[in-house]
Amino acid sequence: MAKRKLAAKINLLSAREVLNAQDCELSDGGGLLLRCAGERAAWVFRYTAPSGKRREMGFGACQRQNAQAAGESLIQARSGATVARAMLATIPPLDPINERERSKSAAKEAEAKRKADKRNSAATLARVARAYHEAVIEPTRNPKFSANWIHSLENHVPSALWHKPIAEIARAELLDFLREFQNRFADTAHRVRQRLDEVFDDAFECGLVPLNPVAMLRNKLRKEHRPRRSVPFRALPFGEAHAFITQLRGHPGIAAHALEFSILTAARTGETIGAQWSEFDLNAATWTVPGERMKAGEAHIVHLSERALAILREMTIHNSPWVFPSAVDTKKKMSNMGMLALLKRMKRTDITVHGFRASFSTWANETAAARPDVIEACLAHREGDKIRAAYNRAQFATERRKLLEMWAGYLNGQQTTSNVFDLASVKAA
Repeated sequence: MAKRKLAAKINLLSAREVLNAQDCELSDGGGLLLRCAGERAAWVFRYTAPSGKRREMGFGACQRQNAQAAGESLIQARSGATVARAMLATIPPLDPINERERSKSAAKEAEAKRKADKRNSAATLARVARAYHEAVIEPTRNPKFSANWIHSLENHVPSALWHKPIAEIARAELLDFLREFQNRFADTAHRVRQRLDEVFDDAFECGLVPLNPVAMLRNKLRKEHRPRRSVPFRALPFGEAHAFITQLRGHPGIAAHALEFSILTAARTGETIGAQWSEFDLNAATWTVPGERMKAGEAHIVHLSERALAILREMTIHNSPWVFPSAVDTKKKMSNMGMLALLKRMKRTDITVHGFRASFSTWANETAAARPDVIEACLAHREGDKIRAAYNRAQFATERRKLLEMWAGYLNGQQTTSNVFDLASVKAA
């Protein structure tokens, strides 16, 4: 009997009544109301919340374009009311408005998660690293360092990690890779770890990862790190330099001139073979090596001795943009193995091209030919003390020129005496 009474109190409206209602509030029973104001009409569900508060829950506009639309709108409203009544009838009862808000919030979170998952699946370690390299490394570092930076990751990070979404890379995976790599190539692994640390830091700031797993490995790997012992380049004792230069001048060819020029200027191999005529001012007797070709990333001025200038004049016959072109094709620069091959032909495999920089440094220091700062400036060594480097911007131009002239003289057989530089006379000059 109670059920029949309850049934009689719901579904009271017809589609025709819904269609024709004007400026009134009609009840469909069970708390479902049609509220009309002129042409506008909306469905409302009125109920008592579990808290005891009377509330109204909107079911949206009532569609009344025709009788069919009004009927369909009525069915939809009754369906919503049925669900709401079921929530109120549960034990404990649920508030339909609160549940709807909770459902909307859950749907919004699910959609946000879906979008984040889609973004993260596309954000592989490779893509994130390359984006960071393009945005941060390329604009601030010289091209050689920049290329080495990304190539070290591309060449050494395993493909399974490199192409994996960065958010899915676990700390244990990185530890296994870095530990094994460090055991084989300690110094290279150290640089790779530092670069991965930068990439994951940036990914964390961009919200791509919840934390930086590489940073968590930093202390552990540092404790296990065994730096490779530095092996000096094989150098010619400076007392043998004059005899070697005499022998070298008996070898014709571009490589011989390039090697002698490198020795005279204390230049690195790459600086010599990459030299172009646009870098030279023969009238001022200077060679300005641009920063992008220097190890320290800063332009370096080399003061040229008379013998170095004479070599340059001989090289002009090749009509090449390169000062020391390839003997096969003068449109190309000489191979970086050219001078080393010459040493092999001279049966001097006991020394290296780079080692002549050590010969120059040892000669200059042991004979007190110049102050240490001047010697280091000639070698284009970066100042180790960052604070001192920021304030000491002296170029020592006069002393450097004098030192390289003395070096050229020593190679020609002239003897060097101690305490050559009188600082007062240098300053006066």
